[in-house]
Order: sequence, then C-alpha cells, then structure tokens
Amino acid sequence: MASTIFVTGTDTEVGKTVVSCGLVKALQDKFSVVNGYKPIAAGTEIYVSGEGNEDAFALMDVNSSVLEYSEVNPVMLQHAIAPHIAANIENKPVNTKLMTGSLQNLSSKSDFVVVEGAGGWHVPLNDSGLMMSNWVAEQQIPVVLVVGVKLGCLNHALLTVEAIKASGCKLVAWVANNLNETSDISKLNIRYLQAAIEAPCIAELPYNTSLDADLAAECFELDALISKI
Repeated sequence: MASTIFVTGTDTEVGKTVVSCGLVKALQDKFSVVNGYKPIAAGTEIYVSGEGNEDAFALMDVNSSVLEYSEVNPVMLQHAIAPHIAANIENKPVNTKLMTGSLQNLSSKSDFVVVEGAGGWHVPLNDSGLMMSNWVAEQQIPVVLVVGVKLGCLNHALLTVEAIKASGCKLVAWVANNLNETSDISKLNIRYLQAAIEAPCIAELPYNTSLDADLAAECFELDALISKI
C-alpha cells in the first residue's frame, strides 16, 4: 500500500493546491509513482477535457499515472460553497465510502499519494456532524498543514494544530505560504510558528500569484517529511 499524506489548510484559499501539486512533483524524485487525490471538490467548470474541478485537474496534470477524472476526484459537487450545503442543494449526499474506496484503489497503483482536502480542517460534509477531519482520522492519514501567512495566521495556525491533534491525527509537517509580499512581520510570524509547532516546517513558499508546481517543488525539504511518515 502506498504511503499517504493529507494536505489541509488554516482556511480556504491558502494554497493547498499549489502545495499538493508541488509535493507530488517533489516526491517524484524520491518515489517511482506519485499521484495526487482530491476526494471531494466543490465547484466545477467546463474545460477542454470536460467538466470538473480546477484543483483536481491541476493534480491530474502533475500525476505520475494517467488516470480517469473520477479516480482523482470521486465526489464532485457543482457549487463552489461548503460541501454539505452544495450536497443539499444538489440532492447529492457526500459518499464517504466512495472517497475511501477510490483512495484504496489509487493507493494500490501508487507508491505515494498526496490527498488534498477541501476548505479547512473541520469543513462539514453533512448536516449530522460529519466533517472532513472525521474521514481523515478514520483513514489514519498523516497530515501536512498549509499556513496562509497573513494577518491573523498565528491564531489560525495554532487552533488548527490543536484541532488536528484533538481529532486523533498526526501532524507530520507544515508549510508557510506567503499570501502577501514578504515583510519583517511575516518573517517573525513564521519564526514564531517554527518554535510553537512541534512538526517541522518543510517549505516557505514565496509570495507569487503565478507560483506553479515546479517552482513549489524546489522549496520542499522532503527528508524531514518522509522521516515522520
């Protein structure tokens, strides 16, 4: 079975996709077959290759294997809102068994799988209290946290670290993603979190709205990550 990590964030729009794609690319230097997986995605558009989610297509572009869309993103919701709300609107309950089965299938044909979450750690999947974090804990997937470095990031990061631990999951690494131009304050924030979070910071991504997977891949210190898995 493949090694697996789950990429979550301190919020939505903090760079989970560029981190996930960058990790896929970087890990391909260490493992033969590395694939990204987006178990649930909310928000679809029509592309040349068909209807789907932008994040899922980004993962498909960097994956080692040529896969069907449904193998990378089995649960696809059209509305770009919280999954449980989109599922209610579309009358399409989130199928966690499908999420699990598809992960097992992808793991069977991979050496390493990078699983990208949706939203933050406690994003709801239904109205009965089921959250993405429950699914990750059930699968016992080690977690990598993406911290969007901006005003308020210390509180967001520390609360998310506590929530990950409370869920029974293992935080194995975190990534500092600069959402604004680097400043003395952002450097101090990162330095504080490096001391406050037990897991290692495996990358500091520079502020760059066009940052791509290849550029991100060059930022990672993988030995610190791999040793924790």
